[in-house]
Amino acid sequence: MPKPSRLPPLGAHVSVAGGMTTAIERATTLGCTAIQLFVKNASQWRGREVGDEEAAAFRAAHAASPVGPVVAHASYLINLCTLDPALLERSREALADELARCARLGVQGLVLHPGAHLGAGEEAGIDCVAASLDAVLAEVPEVPEGGAPPVRVLLENTAGQGSCLGYRLEHLAAIRERVASPHRVGVCIDTCHAFAAGYAIHKPAGYEDFLARVEELLGLDALGCFHLNDSVRPFASRRDRHAHIGEGEIGLAAFARFLHDPRLEAVPMVVETEPGDEMEGHRRDLEALRGLRKPRRRRPDGPS
Repeated sequence: MPKPSRLPPLGAHVSVAGGMTTAIERATTLGCTAIQLFVKNASQWRGREVGDEEAAAFRAAHAASPVGPVVAHASYLINLCTLDPALLERSREALADELARCARLGVQGLVLHPGAHLGAGEEAGIDCVAASLDAVLAEVPEVPEGGAPPVRVLLENTAGQGSCLGYRLEHLAAIRERVASPHRVGVCIDTCHAFAAGYAIHKPAGYEDFLARVEELLGLDALGCFHLNDSVRPFASRRDRHAHIGEGEIGLAAFARFLHDPRLEAVPMVVETEPGDEMEGHRRDLEALRGLRKPRRRRPDGPS
């Protein structure tokens, strides 16, 4: 019997309700080897402080668990290319705060939506995002105190709703090209967003084309995380609506390709679907992903 192929670090976005260490407890219950979490309330500008004792407890719980990579998702309020100067300043301050929280907790990456240009235009928006990242990263130490690994900002691709940047890989590449420290800025790829934006990841040839563009424009080393989400909306809808794995429009075969691609085996992959009661939704999605077999290679003269 052939050996099962190795899966990348796999997990879910887990709640921190009850304290940061509860995220590790929930992840362990789900059998996660990677997780995503919030380091503060994602719908509020201010968050309670994470003290030294709680940070140490989180680090200890993480070290004692089977969980490997940990990434965080930044507040949805942050917009690094808003036209409002006061909101822009507040967004930059919030990003700096979240990066500091990640460093304190030993979180390796902070997933961030690039922002919405709100009518300024994509080029102006990209310039503003890059300038905002430069301003924030200049104030945040590259190497955190205590020897913790540096925290990367992970720009997330988007579905393309409204004036949101990031629905084309070229947007993410342009931002990274314009920042002073591109090594501190990686990317997070969301499967639902890519599909909704018009990347045909649901088809074998479309998947290969997409990975080829990622490698060409960004480099595979820039990949800090994948969000494995199915899509409620059809292909190229430009609408961001997550579905449980296998219950949407993308199809299970696409997720099998991501999970069993040797180029991606070290990149953490997390589901962001509705957790449901007692995390049953996450449990069902992770079981579905773990059960996917490695796709068969097509023969050169075989059907496409």
